[in-house]
Amino acid sequence: MSKKRFSGLRLILMVPVVVLLAGGLIIGGRALQEPGEVRTLKKQEVAQTDEGHREYYFGLLNENEQRGYREILEGIRSFEDKFYLSLSGDNEIDRVYHAVLKDHPELFWVHNREKVYKTTYSGRDYCQFSPGYTYTEEQRQEITQAMENAYQEVLSQIPDGADDYTKVMTVYTYVIDNTEYVISDDDQSIAGAFWKKQAVCAGYAGAVQYLLERLDIPCIYVEGDAANSTQGHAWNIVELNGQYYYVDATNGDQPDFLEGDATLLAEHKTTIYDYLCPFPQEYEENYTASDEFPVPACTATDMNFYVRNGACFDTYDWSSVYDLCRLRIDSDAAVVRFKFGSQGAYDEAYMDLIDSNHIQDIAKYYMEVHGLSQISYHYGVIDNMKTLYFMF
Repeated sequence: MSKKRFSGLRLILMVPVVVLLAGGLIIGGRALQEPGEVRTLKKQEVAQTDEGHREYYFGLLNENEQRGYREILEGIRSFEDKFYLSLSGDNEIDRVYHAVLKDHPELFWVHNREKVYKTTYSGRDYCQFSPGYTYTEEQRQEITQAMENAYQEVLSQIPDGADDYTKVMTVYTYVIDNTEYVISDDDQSIAGAFWKKQAVCAGYAGAVQYLLERLDIPCIYVEGDAANSTQGHAWNIVELNGQYYYVDATNGDQPDFLEGDATLLAEHKTTIYDYLCPFPQEYEENYTASDEFPVPACTATDMNFYVRNGACFDTYDWSSVYDLCRLRIDSDAAVVRFKFGSQGAYDEAYMDLIDSNHIQDIAKYYMEVHGLSQISYHYGVIDNMKTLYFMF
């Protein structure tokens, strides 16, 4: 059986913005006055918070951009086909609109490939903005109900008194278990993840953000580039105990994890936790955030799944690995997984366990514990994360 490598590349689609240019408006030899709606907008106080949303990207905008952000948010929430903004610069409007979408995954009706139009006026510091909407009112109600159902299901899976890490892990697992990676008409938003249960990375990341925000856990939607690919990717950054960690549910959903027909066996279905708070340096070898907005630096490793479970080894030592495997098997686990902190340790482990077939000693122990005379076992690797999986 050969190693299986995963690039983890996923598709994300940026919403196109079409600019309609209008010349200076002259009536009766005099320039047209600024519309009353615009004058009213400029006088309104800009709310600095929005209940239930952290709005990380809002906090990165200047005062004028924040005003435009609130104007876009209100117009979209009101389903207005066209409304004024007290902004006029093309780059400025694009930046603000992107900030709104990144902060508000619940605005699913503007996330799916619809064009966005803005009409700017020569010499004017305002414009008209026309977001493209998706879904009928009936569909919006269905999707909203699906979102609520998902949240209630997650709540039911979180133990009483659970810490924030457990909540993040529950959401990560829930999104993976209930979403299929499929390119479709709804794949760019949480509508795909919760309604159709099919999405690409934008839908996965939006779903994680939506659920964690409702659980009052700071979560940021991030998009950027994938190494050795022309496709983009989307993921999340969460805050736990004052530290930031990557969370990538899309890459945690890899059904073709094992070789051959092993993936068809129900007992071998397992969640890949390598992308739940992964080591930052390993994750950043494959993914780089867009430079449109800065994002918090992820440096901590103590919430990494393997670190928390005592399954991360700085060096390879057969007895330590064997002790871990026995502990898991004694606990009736059918999956044993562990990672290494360096490439050298990982390569040494692979050579000894796989190439030299030392894994058979672990399989024999499994047979002894369960009183079996024979056993079929499989292994899987995620070598960019330096992890090994044994499945019995």
